[in-house]
Amino acid sequence: MHKAKHKHRPLIIVVLILLIMVVACGGYYFYALTPVGNGSKKVDFVIQEGESYDNVLNNLEKKGLIRSARMADLYSKIHTQESYYAGDYEISNGLSTEGVLKYISNVNNATKEQIKITVPEGKWAKEIAAMIAEKYPKYTSKEILKKWNDINYIKKLAKEYTFLDVDTLNNSNYKVKLEGYLFPDTYLLTKNMTIDEITRVFLDRFQDIYDTYKSDIDKSGYSLQQILTLASIVQFESATKSDMKKIAGVFYNRLNDKMKLQSSVTVCYALYDDYKDAQDCEVNTDVDSPYNTYEHDGLPIGPILNPGENAIDAVLHPTKSDYLYFVADIHGDGKVYYSQTLEEHEKKVEELDLNLDNQ
Repeated sequence: MHKAKHKHRPLIIVVLILLIMVVACGGYYFYALTPVGNGSKKVDFVIQEGESYDNVLNNLEKKGLIRSARMADLYSKIHTQESYYAGDYEISNGLSTEGVLKYISNVNNATKEQIKITVPEGKWAKEIAAMIAEKYPKYTSKEILKKWNDINYIKKLAKEYTFLDVDTLNNSNYKVKLEGYLFPDTYLLTKNMTIDEITRVFLDRFQDIYDTYKSDIDKSGYSLQQILTLASIVQFESATKSDMKKIAGVFYNRLNDKMKLQSSVTVCYALYDDYKDAQDCEVNTDVDSPYNTYEHDGLPIGPILNPGENAIDAVLHPTKSDYLYFVADIHGDGKVYYSQTLEEHEKKVEELDLNLDNQ
């Protein structure tokens, strides 16, 4: 009789442990939904256009407005409460997770003055700095660019944004160290933001893109900096998504054949402050610069602008071909023509009246 009772003890113990775990998990879940603060502080919080719900929850946790993004996500799924609006908010730290989620689901709560900046694909960092300075008169372009070139500041950023490679970016030859990482998009900012806060909004958006393509980047055989560098050239050279993929394929063919890229758009960036017109790039291919792919083998030392997602995707998923040359009909409809040999290429240049020696 006693032995039979003993046989059931392990089962009872397991059941008790499970019950304790359930109670503990339930306890943590409810604790995680409680307010982080006592309501004595209001925190500025911005939700960007197109920002994912997961990112919103993670940012709420980072800002100290909720205890756990994971528990908030679970709560949202249980209560089917996943609506939110882009905008600027002032949120009390005395709200529970339920209160915070209800607050951002009411568009009328986005009451603070917003500053909207739309950065198109292909802008140089100095152009983006000028756009920011125009919206924020208290900052100058020079001041913003100085921040983006400060390696000590970049070291600080790299602790949070691990895609920033300090050793790579610590290069005095770079025009702007954060060139390539200022992702083109529409941003909603607040008027009292610091340069650091504005920069982090750009890097937060780049983080989304990086997370999307990290696996492809790791498989590519190239570093992130190299992928962004080639993507920036493709962005400058291309007008359509399909041409981006074809042009990326041409550049890979040239790299694999140990040919110079000879991309005139890299000359544009090499000229930098002296660049005034696209023709300047065609007639200054001997400019002495580590960005000039007529003078140096392989890729330039860094990105020559800030590429969009299509250009990054094109470099990671190029169209394979045997082409080594391309030229766009800049006098006509912009169509891009591809050639396998230099002879074919030069013939097409003549046909399109693009030979500067004849002009």
